[in-house]
Amino acid sequence: MGAVSGMEVLMISVFEDGHRQSPLPEECRLYDSEFYKSEVILVQVNPGEAFTIRREDGQYQCITGPAQVPMMSPNGSVPPIYVPPGYVSQIIEENGVRRVLVLPQQPDFHPGGHSPLHHPPPPPHAHLPAFIPHPAMMPPPPHLYTGIAGGVGDLSSQYISQYHPAQFFSDQVSTDSLSQHGRPSFVHRDDRASKAHERLQKKVKERQGVGGGGGQVKDSPPPSPRKSCNSPPTVDIQNGIGGKALDAEHRHVVACSDKQTGKEKNGELKELDKETQALLALLSNITKPEVSDIQAREAVVNWSDPTRPESENTTTEEEPVLPEPLSYEISISITGKDGKYQSKYSGEGLSATLEGLRPATDYHVRVQAMCTSLLGSPSEAVSFTTLSCEPDPPGPPRKSSGTKNSLTLQWKAPCDNGSKIKNYNLQWDEGKGTGVFEQCYYGPQKQYRVTKLSPASRYSFRLAAKNDMGVSEFSEVVDLFTSCSVPLPPFPPELEMAGVTWLCLKWQRPSSSPKEDDIYYILEMEEEDSGYGFQPSYDGDELSFTVRNLHRSSKYKFRVAAYNSEGKSNPSQVVEFITKPDRPSCPCRPVIRGRVQPDSFKMAWEPPKENGGAEITKYVVELSEGVTGASWELVYSGSALEHVCGGLKPGCSYRTRVYCMSEGGQSPLSETLQVQTPAVPPGPCQPPRLVGKPKAREVQLRWGPPHIDGGSPVTCFSVEVIGPQSDESREVYQGPELDCTVGGLSPGRTYGFRLKAANKAGFGPLSERCEVTTGPGAPEQCKAPSTTCKSPSCVVVSWEAPPCNGAPVTEFRLEWGAAEGSMQVCYSGAGLSHEMKGLLPATNYFCRVQAVNVAGVGPYSEAVLCQTPCSVPAAVSNIYLLKESELQRYGSPVDADEDEEGGVIHPPLAFSPSTCLGICWDAPCDHGSEITSYLIDLGEKQPIVVGPVTKYVIQNLQPDTSYRIRIQAQNSLGTGAFSHTFKLKTKPLPPQPPRLECTAFSHQTLRLKWGDGPAKTAASDTLQSHLQMEDKNGRFISLYKGPCHTHKVQRLNESTSYTFRIQAFNEAGEGPFSSVYTFTTPRSPPAPLKAPKLERLDDNSCEVTWESLSHMKGDPISYSLQCMMGNTEFKQAYKGSATSFLVQNLQANSDYRFRVCAIRQCQDATELSGPYSPTVTLTPQRSETVQSGGAAGSGSRTGTESNRTRQSLTDEQCAFLLLMVFAVIAILIAFVIQYFVIK
Repeated sequence: MGAVSGMEVLMISVFEDGHRQSPLPEECRLYDSEFYKSEVILVQVNPGEAFTIRREDGQYQCITGPAQVPMMSPNGSVPPIYVPPGYVSQIIEENGVRRVLVLPQQPDFHPGGHSPLHHPPPPPHAHLPAFIPHPAMMPPPPHLYTGIAGGVGDLSSQYISQYHPAQFFSDQVSTDSLSQHGRPSFVHRDDRASKAHERLQKKVKERQGVGGGGGQVKDSPPPSPRKSCNSPPTVDIQNGIGGKALDAEHRHVVACSDKQTGKEKNGELKELDKETQALLALLSNITKPEVSDIQAREAVVNWSDPTRPESENTTTEEEPVLPEPLSYEISISITGKDGKYQSKYSGEGLSATLEGLRPATDYHVRVQAMCTSLLGSPSEAVSFTTLSCEPDPPGPPRKSSGTKNSLTLQWKAPCDNGSKIKNYNLQWDEGKGTGVFEQCYYGPQKQYRVTKLSPASRYSFRLAAKNDMGVSEFSEVVDLFTSCSVPLPPFPPELEMAGVTWLCLKWQRPSSSPKEDDIYYILEMEEEDSGYGFQPSYDGDELSFTVRNLHRSSKYKFRVAAYNSEGKSNPSQVVEFITKPDRPSCPCRPVIRGRVQPDSFKMAWEPPKENGGAEITKYVVELSEGVTGASWELVYSGSALEHVCGGLKPGCSYRTRVYCMSEGGQSPLSETLQVQTPAVPPGPCQPPRLVGKPKAREVQLRWGPPHIDGGSPVTCFSVEVIGPQSDESREVYQGPELDCTVGGLSPGRTYGFRLKAANKAGFGPLSERCEVTTGPGAPEQCKAPSTTCKSPSCVVVSWEAPPCNGAPVTEFRLEWGAAEGSMQVCYSGAGLSHEMKGLLPATNYFCRVQAVNVAGVGPYSEAVLCQTPCSVPAAVSNIYLLKESELQRYGSPVDADEDEEGGVIHPPLAFSPSTCLGICWDAPCDHGSEITSYLIDLGEKQPIVVGPVTKYVIQNLQPDTSYRIRIQAQNSLGTGAFSHTFKLKTKPLPPQPPRLECTAFSHQTLRLKWGDGPAKTAASDTLQSHLQMEDKNGRFISLYKGPCHTHKVQRLNESTSYTFRIQAFNEAGEGPFSSVYTFTTPRSPPAPLKAPKLERLDDNSCEVTWESLSHMKGDPISYSLQCMMGNTEFKQAYKGSATSFLVQNLQANSDYRFRVCAIRQCQDATELSGPYSPTVTLTPQRSETVQSGGAAGSGSRTGTESNRTRQSLTDEQCAFLLLMVFAVIAILIAFVIQYFVIK
């Protein structure tokens, strides 16, 4: 195909429904540049148009013109262009210009229009702008021009109808392409329309042949350049895409001048223009629509087909023929007849219902006719006004102010929809939270104050508005809270983080304030020595705040106060925090003090000018060898202002720097000081080493060069020897070699050798001494050592030196142990005696010694036995306090006493923990002599002497008193050391029993109370009680044990006496039991009876029957019947043992109520009445008409069913009926709300 000069994109869309903007063709010009080798195609988007692309992440982006969009093409072909859903694109080439046709994909596409019920699917991204512009922006397509492959601005835009593709484009696209998209032939077309359609297709083919379109005539020269037709101005549509309306001839027809058309004019084109103009005039001649059935939010619009203009005098053949059915577009405006219009309907019908209108609003409506690719002028606008209706739902009320017991609500008026709002209905749930709302206010005001509320409570409100047309829907439910009391002072603020110029503080919400209460906090700060006192630093609802712009290393005082709508609390306690110091500045450049030595120099520096608010803690000196300063080594860290850098190499260059540190951090590095050390003689050599085994009179030595040559090569070595009994030295070798043989030595003697090196600067220092012994031998066996006992824990061991065999003894090794086979070295040295300490008295030990010299180790001497003398006992290590149980078992039990009242045997208390202390201890070591006694020291009292025991009870002590106790052991040799002092305390005396009372009683329960405390106490109270009750066997059983002061005894028998006693106890122990208390339960009353049954005998009498009860523990049961007439009081009608009673002398027109109770006849002539039964009612009997034939019977009773009394409903039955009626009404109301309000 080769490189093309440009490509033009044409798109054909299907008309959408009236509620969406109509799709229109979009003009995009694409140019394939030959200059760029990366195959970049520019898509030119004209002003007022939009171009949609798909990005790499799958999202769609809409670009509005004017703009040029670069698109990458790997092979020079057309890049993929976004196609709306329901469409398909096809590329055709015509005269060197590539066009992209976007056609509908539906096989049942009808050019005549679409039904409003069948629309193409919406675009995938509703938030993006439209893919193609509005119809008002579409340039007219009556003339078809072929694109010119010449320049960018010389390409003419080709436009196709956004609703129905014109038939004269059928040959521009291949036949296969059109058949692929299902373009069916028009079945409902008369012969006249078919002829017009064929004539149009023929003219299009001839025009394409004249203009050289297509790729068939390849060798023909391109036509001369011509200017494109002027595009009409855009139209401003309600959806923001278009502009103002234009005249029909400028919107749909472009009349190109003779200069623009050039040589392409011919008679057939003129004939095509006439037919198009005639069809356009027919579409523009449409009458204004009629509006009927106007409601608040909708109206019905009717219109008629356009009529032919009367002024036209055309023949039958020249009359415009509609090749397709007409479509109509209804648009409305609310800004006047000349304002902006918005499309509301598009279809083929002659009537439409406009929905979604605003109540009480003036509207202007007009209609436009459409056929094929032509759109007629709009008709004259018709004005109408929608009706008024109920107001819109108001917004939820808001809280303007509030206290603990009131809320002030305000609201804004909603849209009244044409009728003034008269009243507002404010409802609330009364704080119950059940979702049931009651009316709180009804009136015209826009605010209301609700009073008598509970503090810190939630209340739900909703609002409705009412005008003359009705009541609006309720607003959303809003939850409001009442305020709480003034909050308590919060805890003092805490320091979370600290900086140089800031402090981050946090505090806690007052624990007594509920979560619903809005608590605000005021953080106050006082600067030290400022004189201004506390100043507020923060006011808000946060629980933390960072105070900034502070001074470094300064003290600040803080306190916080809480407040709400009720007031402000007292401030918290004052706390003091200190800001951190800043890091100091760098020290001054170091300087040299004194003369630089070959291996050291002294440097000094000045403190930094700024210490950052804190004292300098130390200075750090770093040293680097060489002139580059690649690696630095720390050589000093301290508080001094000078330092001697030693251990340097002579003749080397060094760099040094210093920095300081304080509490605020590390300072920057100072400037670098460079130092050069002078050259010196060589450094010390390593001591010479012995080579081989030394002989009796000579030794062979070897050495190495020194590590430091002093800046000059070593040329000579000197070896000196020191005699065994003299400190004088003499030179035995001098030369450049690294080894030598020294002769003339004495055997078995130790000599010292030293080495020094020399260079051109002279001899260096001598090396360390190397001692060499000639011909040494191991020492002989030592004699047995002697032992002397200085004390039971100390022994002195001494020995003599053996012959050394030519080499002096350098070391003695002493072994010591408790057994002969397990001795260990306890001394190693040159001494002839050693003192062994820390020994145990009355213990056997073994010892031996050996001598060591340079030649080896001599044999051990014979082992010697040594026994340490006896001593006083050791100190007592631990003292323990006996538990109460062990204390009771420690004393021997005496005869037990029997409790006369309860019959329970209690062992006597041998020792009381209030006056006694039971102690035990671990027996110490007796050190060879048996312990005879122990001495217990109590401090103030006389010490207590006890026998050889490890337990003892100290008696006759004061209660609740602390004592310091220590113990020492004694044997025949004396008294040992005291133990550590242990502090022990006696317990207080146990409490006395409280007084027991019976506060409430019944036939089955007794409520007992004791003491003066509350009924319920915490479980951690020290004073507790133990309540017991005597059973049938005369034993006391436990009922309650705890800190409470009341207890309810249940499941008792009636008319029975019970015996109780109580005991108090605490940490000191259990107190004595109280004297016994006896309480008696009363008799139980009879059980309630069921409702009596009534049976009317005649107009003046009835029979009342009730159930019977059995005797209660031998006591007979009687009954009491009461009767009440009308609203009078109940009077006794019967009392006796019968279970029925005949009531006579009743009034015919009165209501009677009966109830009955049981009475227990006790043996002591007292009566116990039970509760009354439910009440039954006897209503008056209605008179019934008795037939005459029925009254003439013989002695038989007439109207048996009519004579029986109709039994009235009981109270439970009436309540059940009321409940059922209420439930039915609630279900009906819910159904009505669901059906009429929600749906």
